[in-house]
Amino acid sequence: MFTGIVEEIGTITEVHPQSSGVTVKIKAETVLEDAKVGDSIAVDGPCLTVRDLEQRVFVVDISEETRRRTTLRSCKVGTRVNLERSLRLGDRIGGHLVLGHVDEIATISGWKNEGTSSIMQVTVSPKIKPYIAYKGSIAVDGVSLTIADVSDNKFEVALIPHTLQVTTLGDKRNGDSVNIEVDVMARYIETLMQNQIPPSQTIDLEFLQKHGYG
Repeated sequence: MFTGIVEEIGTITEVHPQSSGVTVKIKAETVLEDAKVGDSIAVDGPCLTVRDLEQRVFVVDISEETRRRTTLRSCKVGTRVNLERSLRLGDRIGGHLVLGHVDEIATISGWKNEGTSSIMQVTVSPKIKPYIAYKGSIAVDGVSLTIADVSDNKFEVALIPHTLQVTTLGDKRNGDSVNIEVDVMARYIETLMQNQIPPSQTIDLEFLQKHGYG
């Protein structure tokens, strides 16, 4: 589990195809300070397991499943990636709880300036649109962000200069792909509601009051 607060930007130094997936070497510093083989590190959002450690480099295997579902399918030497070590009990949660399980690849569809911040617009599929809420949390390439606006199949997030500087989001342009992970609480609420609501039940004021929402 992670918080979506990126610790550093790493750089992919080697990519080696395997019979199923690829093995990737990533240059880093901060996330290697206490790293061990078997540790989890979020790389642009997906949770990956450290297979080996070298001087200022860690090695991970990226399965075909992960490549199908994330932007790591197109990783190459020189690619910059957001890195975060897994959360430890007692750590501050500066962002929100992030599992490192990417829901889908989305597309950046717009940029605009608003004072000192930059507004990034992202287009998602109808499948995950219901999980996106105004002022809710979302992880974009492993970065915890607050949703500033929602319309149709698009949402907007405000990026302050610090976020643009310490994450790879400052490198992104219109048309670029990003990994999206919705807030896990939205999925739990959906499951809870599905288990409580009979197929013929209408969600109205009476239903909500009966279940403690009013």
